[in-house]
Formats: sequence, C-alpha cells, structure tokens
Amino acid sequence: MTEIDPDSPVLVTGGSGYVAGWIVRYLLEAGRAVRATVRDPQKAAGLGHLHALAAAHPGRLSLHRADLLDEGSFTEAMAGCELVIHTASPFLVGKLDNPHDQLIRPALEGTRNVLASVDATPSVKRVVLTSSVAAVYGDNADMAGKAAFTDADWNTTSSATHQEYSHSKTLAEREAWKICAAQDRWDLITVNPGLVLGPSMTTSSVSGSMTTMGHFVDGSLTLGAPALSFAVVDVRDVALTHLSAGFTPDARGRYIAASGALSLLDIGKVLGNAFGRRRSFPRRELPTSVVRLVAPAIGLTRFYVDRNVGWPIRFDNSRSRIELGIDFRPPQETITDHFEQMITDGIAKR
Repeated sequence: MTEIDPDSPVLVTGGSGYVAGWIVRYLLEAGRAVRATVRDPQKAAGLGHLHALAAAHPGRLSLHRADLLDEGSFTEAMAGCELVIHTASPFLVGKLDNPHDQLIRPALEGTRNVLASVDATPSVKRVVLTSSVAAVYGDNADMAGKAAFTDADWNTTSSATHQEYSHSKTLAEREAWKICAAQDRWDLITVNPGLVLGPSMTTSSVSGSMTTMGHFVDGSLTLGAPALSFAVVDVRDVALTHLSAGFTPDARGRYIAASGALSLLDIGKVLGNAFGRRRSFPRRELPTSVVRLVAPAIGLTRFYVDRNVGWPIRFDNSRSRIELGIDFRPPQETITDHFEQMITDGIAKR
C-alpha cells in the first residue's frame, strides 16, 4: 500500500509530450502541484500548451530542464516529490537510420538515469512508467495459442533488427523492473498502452500515432490497406490510467491500456461513417500476397508481413478496468475526435 501525499508535487518527465500534456492537465485540474521536465524550458515552440496551463493554474506548474541522456538532470526537479510519472521516451516508426541511437539508447539509458535520480531522492515513494503493449508482444503472430494478451505476457520476439521500437520498450521496462527489485523504498507500476490516438493538446506533437493517422489523408491507403490490426486507446484514457496507477494505494504491476483492437480498414470505416467517403479512406484490404510483394518498397520487411499482416489480436484490459476504475472510451469516439482535430489543425479537410 503506497499512499501519496496530495500536497506533494508530482514530477512528470517528458512534459511536452502527447500523453504527458493530458497528465499534466488532469493533475492541475485535480489541484495537484506539478513539475514537468522538458529539454529546454525557454523554447517557444511546443510549450505553448504548458504555459497556458501554468497561467490557468497560477503557482502550481513549473518547467524544469532535463534530458534522458544527461545523467543526474532529473534530480533537482524530483526533490520533494513522492510520485514520479516517467513518460519521456522516443516514439518513432518506419525506417530508422540508427535504431540504437534513435530508440534503444535513449529508452534504456533514459530509464536508468531517471531511476538513478529516484534512488537518490528519499521522498519518492512510487514511479509510474509509461511502457507499451510493445513490451507485451512483438508481432501479431505471438497471439498464436492465446485468447488475448495479458499483463503477464512479455515481448520475446523483437530485436535490434526487427521491430526496433518494440525492442526498445521491452528493454527499458525490463531494466526498470530490475532496478526496482534492487531496492525496497519505492514501488514501480507500468502503464502499457496500445496505439495512442485522440486529440493532442499541442500541434507540435511528433509521434508514431500522428504518423499512423496521417496515412488516412496522404493517399497511401487509397488502393486498400494491409490487414494489419492494432490495440487502440484514447490519449485521455492513457493519462487517466497513469493518474489512477499513481494514486491507487494498492495498485501493482503492469496495466494494459487498450479499448480494443482495430485494423486499418476498421479505422477507415469509422472515418468514412463520420466524415463521408473519401479516396484517402481505405475501403478494402489488400491481399497479403500483394503486401508481401511490395513490402520492401513501402519500408517493410517480408518477415514483418508474414508475422503481422492478417493476424488478429486481442487484449485483456480487465485489471485496468477493475483495479484502476478506467472506463475506456470506444475506439470510434477516439478516432473521430482525433480526425476532428486534424481538420482544425489544417492537416485534413472538412
């Protein structure tokens, strides 16, 4: 049982991020004091929403300079905090020039650096770490023989050359549990979201989530979509899962944050129903043989296609619902709200 003092400030790492923005907002609306780390507090771009929140909640939000690869840079902001919510981690998809430096090193070393500061800060009682369902499974084919993926499952099939992002998240979460097990002052909880969609608090967010929804406006799915399915979850629900995990005294272990699994075609149908038929919304699934044939030309390996395209997936979110009280939004609402914001931001047309 870990009781967090409501008057103690909460540290949120990666404060300018997609998920972190909502965490900061909900904490402030609940009357908490928040310290958010960002790479450069003086930078104008990408921090407008945090400055607006600070103005709306005078004296309760402060920004602090910290970097995942700068050892000890989180310690000062952490002093006096009982709860640390560590969201900072790269989320990049597609072909990468250097997966180790772009994903694996910052995810792994960043986790070590933040938790080293936790070890050095006597006030900290609990850490909530943003992990991913990518640490639960590597490929959709890993579903073979299972009714659903659960928090007991671990990704054992990703590597530095296959599903690099998933590999980085798995390494980082395993390292976090290893570091936690080496001490007994603070406890660790991980939140493992699926593909996070929904409205962003800033137009400056750059993530794989934005990249995925961009395919529904750039024409890349006009001829059809690969039969590829994802766990989908609303960014607002992911934020609430972090908060509940942080402030529920008997919370423990890993919590899957997913409202359901949808295919690219399913997402296209939701968009078509809400915004009318468009050429950029796929209306059919491409034969897997065709996807496999063109895989190298679209940045995929045939090995990836064999292990992911055409494989349905399911997730058990019961612990998040029952223990944390999360009532996940329907994926249809999330997708519609996300596209509405894309229209507002000028990324898509009405």
